[in-house]
Amino acid sequence: MAEGLVLRGTMCAHTDTVTAIATPIDNSDIIVTSSRDKSIILWKLTRDEKSYGVAQRRLTGHSHFVEDVVLSSDGQFALSGSWDGELRLWDLATGATTRRFVGHTKDVLSVAFSTDNRQIVSASRDRTIKLWNTLGECKYTIADQGEGHKEWVSCVRFSPNTLVPTIVSASWDHTVKVWNLQNCKLRNTLAGHSGYLNTVAVSPDGSLCASGGKDGVILLWDLAEGKKLYSLEAGSIIHSLCFSPNRYWLCAATENSIRIWDLESKSVVEDLKVDLKAEAEKSEVSAGTGNKTKVHHSYHSLGIFCDYLLLNCLIPCFVIVCELISTEFVTALKR
Repeated sequence: MAEGLVLRGTMCAHTDTVTAIATPIDNSDIIVTSSRDKSIILWKLTRDEKSYGVAQRRLTGHSHFVEDVVLSSDGQFALSGSWDGELRLWDLATGATTRRFVGHTKDVLSVAFSTDNRQIVSASRDRTIKLWNTLGECKYTIADQGEGHKEWVSCVRFSPNTLVPTIVSASWDHTVKVWNLQNCKLRNTLAGHSGYLNTVAVSPDGSLCASGGKDGVILLWDLAEGKKLYSLEAGSIIHSLCFSPNRYWLCAATENSIRIWDLESKSVVEDLKVDLKAEAEKSEVSAGTGNKTKVHHSYHSLGIFCDYLLLNCLIPCFVIVCELISTEFVTALKR
């Protein structure tokens, strides 16, 4: 793609590393971000060149880094997981915590809503996966004894396929595990990676999942059959994966770039690289800080909906918005 990335605007509000971005499924003009500043911010996208979005509300209550945040399918609630060992359910209209979920003994690394918003799943450094109802009651714990993961559980997701209710988890024990949601029993263990896993993503139809981590290889799996389909070389550590909701594309945030594959042809559609140092310096000048930022070129986290690709990068805590031909990309940069 010859036209490349064009900067459209920036968004500033967090005071420390941005850890995750949550996007609504209805393509409304809001996003939610979490940060190591212990807060969550609800943004309203304005599409103004000077400030592409404004912080509408800051949600506070966690006592440690907020590692993950997701949105309910109706966009009314956010769910967060923190290094304080808790999950919190937030009413976005008021900014208040409506529920606390207490039970993990170590950092919560990943959280997710079920498709109907009635169930919640969380993953932790305590090597457990917990299934909750929205009242904050833990209904089931998958522990590291028996069939559970033997190392940190880094990512957990629900399958959107309601006909086959499924939880998919990724771990630092190098495996992906597929669980029956109805009884939390193990359906399949997907082995094939040579290093720890950071991320797993489930396709919009629930037929596939993709996993990635330290070894720099994405493995695509058939969830129904529990077998590996093929692999994609990312070239460096994979921090996050997401499927496009309206194209047969897979996006990966790696140590060096954002790489997008067409899964039909298994070819790279685009390898996105932003001049992160230049954008950081521009932001500092416009903000009048005069700070010198040490730039680490590593793309950390992804979210995607319709024409937006959102990603976090390991430099300053602002969001830059770029456009690639007719598709807009929102890039969140971390300090």
